[in-house]
Formats: sequence, C-alpha cells, structure tokens
Amino acid sequence: MSGTWLGIDLGTSGVKVVAVDGSAEVLATETVGYPLHLPEPGWVEQDPADWWSATVQAVRAVAARIDPDDVVAIGLCGQMHGMVALDAANQVLRRAVLWNDNRNGAECEWLLEQVGGLDGLLALTNNTALPGYTVGKILWLRNHEPDTFARTDVVLNPKDLLRLHLTGDRVTEVSDASGTGLLDVRARRWSTDLLAALDLPASLLPPVVESSDVTGRLTAAAAALVGLRAGTPVVGGGGDSVLQTTSMGIESPGLLGITLGTAGILGAAVDHCPDNVGGRVQVSCGNAPDRWHVMGVALTTGGALQWWRDALAPLLGERPATQALAELAARSPVGAKGLRFLPYLVGERCPHVDPGARGAWVGLDLRHDVADMTRAVVEGALLNVREVRDVLAGLGLAVDDVRISGGASVYPIWSQTLADVLGTPVSSVSGGEHGAAHGAALLAGVGTGQWPSLREALRRVHVTSTTEPDPDRVAVHDRGYAEFRRLYPALYGGDRP
Repeated sequence: MSGTWLGIDLGTSGVKVVAVDGSAEVLATETVGYPLHLPEPGWVEQDPADWWSATVQAVRAVAARIDPDDVVAIGLCGQMHGMVALDAANQVLRRAVLWNDNRNGAECEWLLEQVGGLDGLLALTNNTALPGYTVGKILWLRNHEPDTFARTDVVLNPKDLLRLHLTGDRVTEVSDASGTGLLDVRARRWSTDLLAALDLPASLLPPVVESSDVTGRLTAAAAALVGLRAGTPVVGGGGDSVLQTTSMGIESPGLLGITLGTAGILGAAVDHCPDNVGGRVQVSCGNAPDRWHVMGVALTTGGALQWWRDALAPLLGERPATQALAELAARSPVGAKGLRFLPYLVGERCPHVDPGARGAWVGLDLRHDVADMTRAVVEGALLNVREVRDVLAGLGLAVDDVRISGGASVYPIWSQTLADVLGTPVSSVSGGEHGAAHGAALLAGVGTGQWPSLREALRRVHVTSTTEPDPDRVAVHDRGYAEFRRLYPALYGGDRP
C-alpha cells in the first residue's frame, strides 16, 4: 500500500508530529512547545488547551509538506500517568496533573492499606502505587477538590484527550492504561476489584483496546482544523515510555532500550507477564497483544540539564543553547573533579521510590567552575541511570545490548558518557531521533494493514551508529558510581549500600 502515516507524540515539553512512508522513512516532522505550571513544590501541571492548540499547529505544518490526501491513518502517543478530568460534556475541569507530579503520596499509602499492602496490590495489578501513577491523582482530586471530582465524568490520559478532539471517542489502549495503576496488566483489562476497593466507579475510565486497534475516525470539524481528510482512521497508539522503547526495535527479549529524554527510561520487552516481585519496576502491557514491557524510570535525566539551562538564563540574559551546554560540559575532565550531582529534582521513582528526594551537588570546592557543575549534572543523571540498569539486571533481564534514543542522545557528551558509565557499547537506531512519534506512525501502519504485525514493521529499524566505552573513563566512572550510590542513603536514609 502506498501512502503516508502520521505519528503524534504529546510530550512533556511539546508535541511532535512525524509523517512516514510505506518504508517507514520520515517524510516530514514538526515540534511545537508549551509551558509547564508549577503551582506548589512537587506539583507539575499543564493546560490541556495548550496541547490541542500545539497539536493543530504541528499537524497543519506537516500536512503542508506532504500530500494530506495520502495520509492513511494517525497513531497517537503521549506522556503517561497524567490525569485529565472531564465532565459529561467533555469539558476539561482543571489543569492536567502530570506524570512527574508527586502531591499524592498520602493517597498512595491509603490505597495500599485498602488492599492489604503491597502484596495485595501486586496481586491485583502487578504494579505498586507510585505517586506518579494516575490512580493517586484521582484519589487526591476526590480528597482535595471534591466539587471538581463530583463533576468528573471520565478521566483520560493526555494522548487520549487528543483522540477525543480528533474523533469524538473516549478510548485508551493497554500500554498507556498500564500506567494508571488501575489496569490488571496480566489480563490486559481494568481491575474491577481494585476499583471496588477504592470506591471508584468503573465508568470513570474509558474502554481499553490494543495499541494497533483502530479506535475512531477523524471528524469533519477536526479534519478542517488540522488540514487532513475527514474519516482518516486513528489507532490506539501507546504510552510514550513503552512506545519509545518499542520504536527502537525492541519488541522481543534480549535488548535494553534507554531513552534519554526529560526522564531516563530503561525498558525491555518480554513475551510473558513477569511477576513484579517487590514492585521495584513498572510492568506494562506491550504494544503488541502478546508482549509486555518491563521498565525502570528515573524521573530527571535530560530534564536535569534543562533545569540547569533555565537556571543560567537570568545570568546570561537568555537560555543557553543545549549544544553550548554540551560543549561547556566537555571542557571539564571526566569525573568533574570529584563533584557529584544528585538528579532528584522532582523526587524519584526508580531506583528509589521517594517523592520527597531532592537534587544536590555534593563535594563543591574552590576548584569547581560552571563547566564542572555542568558535567556533574550530566554524569549524575547517567550514574542514576546505571543504578536503574542494575535493578533490571537483578531481575534477570538482558542489559548489555543497549539501544538509545531521546533528545539528549544526539549529543556526544551524553552518548559517550552513558557508554562509559555503563561500561558497555550503546547503539543509536534509525528513527531514534524521532522517538515515540515514529513508533506511533508505525502502529498506524500496522492498524491499517501496511505491515501485518508490529514485529514486521520494526524490521525497518536498524542500528545506525555505536558508541564504544573508553576503558580509562570506565574506571573513573566505576569509582564515581561507588561514591554516588552512598549519597542517597546518606542524605535521605535507607539501607542501600
């Protein structure tokens, strides 16, 4: 089949739209940003109206560079765990509460009490109650904004609000639903037992389908706004943390995917649903019906350098370019003269479930300058990634054949430092720079018959370059890692060595 397939990825900093052809080659792409709102410490929100406005702008820009009549289908992807509360008329009731918002720790503790503790919850969903998950946000809304909760008719994840705008349908799919904390990931359906234990109505959640299922078609009103044909199919798509890994060609066991975006996402595909012993990782339904996804998420990775860039802006009169910061970090020696940075700027999820953790530089002295501080930010973020990698290794997952993607991965300071910190080669793949938006476009192709399966679609993904670790730098980082692992328990308690 000839044609074009679109992938729309609703990220934390902006929406990205990618158009691909029948060979999965990228024809056009556009990204449009939008702001965060930080009303209280640990709170992170966005205005869903900004999402839709940016999406319309980005899709129209891509449609202008291709033949819009050739678009066969649209796939959706987006930031996971967000809470979008809608009334019966599909009106947004408040700003969306995002994945990295940590306000609902008390609600998560209460949830565990209702189901008999961690083991009881794992029996129902195979995941613990992380503060980032949607369920804690729903409970927070009920406790702290009862009038808004009373008016809430349905709760959607961010990408599924785009689906509603595009098709008029309230639907989600299994990978994004896994991140709500309300899905029984073994059975790939909502946990009615958990909903009952929490006194939440099942009607609060939308129907859930597989990632490549067609969920609706573009309405005439939406088509006029975005510049595409009315009736264009929209497929389920995926939660970004899962689909980002999948889009690196990681559909079967044996590979580890690392996404260096705002967060650091380490994920692997498995052909069965593993028991999440101790709830240390996140287990999600994969983007194919017979696949599951195991991941650990460090909440702040590339986002640490974004924060540092914004912090420097008042001194410079403008935000420094990311490339300029990368060059600045490269001026500091490996190890940043012993300066360590803890990247827990919005708390942490893995390797430590601790919404109260905070970032820090440790070891500052008169030798250190802004270059050392910048390198320490990069190294601290990636030493934290190594600790997540070790958690996955402890579960018996393959961790030495590593593929990387995400915005930070295009800068050598990140890819080389990651290879040195992990002590293993890291490979970039075709389409990796387009991330989960590329994966969403491939799912659109699978859903409309361009490829018979996700596995077949992913055969188009191939390694484009490999960064080898340098033995001398590996030795420096091994020593630094031993120091880094002592800092969290020293500052925040805990029994980690």
